[in-house]
Amino acid sequence: MSSNADKFLAAAADFPEDALADQRVYEHPLVQRYATKEMSFIWSPAMKFTTWRKLWTALATAEQELGIEITDEQLEEMRTHLFDINFDLAAKKEAEFRHDVMGHVHAFGDVVPKAMPIIHLGATSCYVGDNTDIVQIRESLVLVKRKLVQVLSILKEFAVKYRDLPTLGFTHYQPAQLTTVGKRCCLWMQELMLDYERVCIEIEKLPMRGVKGTTGTQATFLELFDGDHEKVKKLNTRVCELMGFEKSIAVSGQTYTRKIDYNVLSVLSGIAQSAYKMCGDIRLLANLKEVEEPFAKTQIGSSAMAYKRNPMRSERVCSLARYVMGLPNGAANTAANQWFERTLDDSAIRRIILPEGFLATDVILTLLANIADGLHVWPEVVRSHVMAELPFMATEVILMECVKAGGDRQELHEAIRVHSMDAGAVVKGEGKPNDLMERVAKDAIFAAVHDKLDTLVDPKLFVGRAPEQVDEFVTDEIDPILAENKDLLEQQSLDTVNV
Repeated sequence: MSSNADKFLAAAADFPEDALADQRVYEHPLVQRYATKEMSFIWSPAMKFTTWRKLWTALATAEQELGIEITDEQLEEMRTHLFDINFDLAAKKEAEFRHDVMGHVHAFGDVVPKAMPIIHLGATSCYVGDNTDIVQIRESLVLVKRKLVQVLSILKEFAVKYRDLPTLGFTHYQPAQLTTVGKRCCLWMQELMLDYERVCIEIEKLPMRGVKGTTGTQATFLELFDGDHEKVKKLNTRVCELMGFEKSIAVSGQTYTRKIDYNVLSVLSGIAQSAYKMCGDIRLLANLKEVEEPFAKTQIGSSAMAYKRNPMRSERVCSLARYVMGLPNGAANTAANQWFERTLDDSAIRRIILPEGFLATDVILTLLANIADGLHVWPEVVRSHVMAELPFMATEVILMECVKAGGDRQELHEAIRVHSMDAGAVVKGEGKPNDLMERVAKDAIFAAVHDKLDTLVDPKLFVGRAPEQVDEFVTDEIDPILAENKDLLEQQSLDTVNV
């Protein structure tokens, strides 16, 4: 009897040779369905290998400035052909040498024959590999920062609009004291603000690997400069300057410490956590029919249940966020398992988790902006839920008012306790509206408040300083961030796939 695997292989063999020929290769959903062109470009072969060439050109430029015999003609040839990449030749050479860097050295040399003798002079593979990773990480963090600022800007408008709309607060997902819709939004914003601060720190502190040599000792460069330590130090500094970095990592083995990857992915995990929290709340509020994410006019919620308005954007955020939150574990294990000056077991996993971490975070932030921009509140539903619980919350106010009017606190407390229990039994046992206020209105012991019961159960009396907290949070925390990044708010994404 053939196995399931045998049956599959037989089916694959029977597949017509020319059928769906252009659809037989796996397509990464982060690229094909979700991520913007901007983030996809940062991690593209075009970005990676042109950066390799820029690094080779920067190295040669700095070496010439420090006295190595490299001509202006060679440098000009390199600068002219930064983007002239023959990927087929590079692949052919890589297959021949079993080495990707040497494959691209020869592909570059093919279009810059005069400069070929000095390409990669004194360098090791990690010179282009690791430094390019750092460049891509920095560019990605800058894009993430921009999108965080844009999300905060959109959420600010929502928070201000609903600063004083009372809504049920929940603890343990059970009704608690009232808050406001705008104040709850500030909770989401605060978490994203903390993520923004972490991103800014990473951008500011991110170092290049620099020019360190095969095991980080700079021995080949010391030989190149005839033992001149100062020139080797200046070479490292100058290359960093040419690549737009103020500093390099102080010491390294062959690679920069993989702790940097862990730190960066931890920041992305933090963004994912914040996004998951926000969208989890929106999903719960959608079930309560209080708040809904955008829903297109022709959008279908369910192929079977035509009435459904599923929070699919928020669900997608949570799905992708769950993936991003798991990535730091892979980076932690990679950092911990770098033996001595390096091992190559870091390579394959980093090719996956670094770009995918940023691609997924890019999608998450794009979706958050889209959701926040079209977030719809149903005030009457919000109010109905508030009024179903507010009579219970108002009992203490009623009690105090009656005591002020001369009533006996203990008698009043017992009376309102009995009424509360009976009203709760009606709500839970019979499914009827909360009639506690009607019971109080009919009981002579509460006569002192009968003429002002409506004002005593005004929801706005029970939100504390929530509206003022919104104003203060926006003014003190969010507005300075938006003012500092006014230029970023004016930038628009190139496109978004399948929002």
